[in-house]
Amino acid sequence: MNAEQAMETLRGGLWHTTTEDRYRGIVSSKAILTKPPIPEGERWKTRCGPSNWPYVRKLGGVSLFDFDGFDLQAYESKCPSSSWREFVPFRPSVGSAVWIEIDRNRARGNLLTGCEVRKMWNKHKAYLHTLMPYIEACYLGDISENLIVRVLVIREGDENFRSIAD
Repeated sequence: MNAEQAMETLRGGLWHTTTEDRYRGIVSSKAILTKPPIPEGERWKTRCGPSNWPYVRKLGGVSLFDFDGFDLQAYESKCPSSSWREFVPFRPSVGSAVWIEIDRNRARGNLLTGCEVRKMWNKHKAYLHTLMPYIEACYLGDISENLIVRVLVIREGDENFRSIAD
């Protein structure tokens, strides 16, 4: 499955993506944690230290992909340097991914949309902190398991996402 095919399933949703190992930690803690018990060196974009952490992490949030109204061609034209394909359908270096859909309406009180996050990033001139413009949303705080709509897994060679039943 390629990124375009994956978008047929992901489009319209609000998603957190993780590895299968880390998903087991989410199940165990009953939440997607802003500060999971993962060694710093294994977290995304941590090599240069806190001054360069991803912007959503700097805000104290959980990074989410907001694919509501996502138009692939328009997005790539507007944001040609975005690294979204590194994650969709999975990171090539990992070979699989777990996609956790979050209930947008129930998350609303703690949710900053991708547009809101980008405006804040620009306002604070936080340009050393990485951000996927417009599609990277932020949930401020830990995401309780009761906000999870569904969980899907995809592995290298799969033609479709598979549901993970709890």
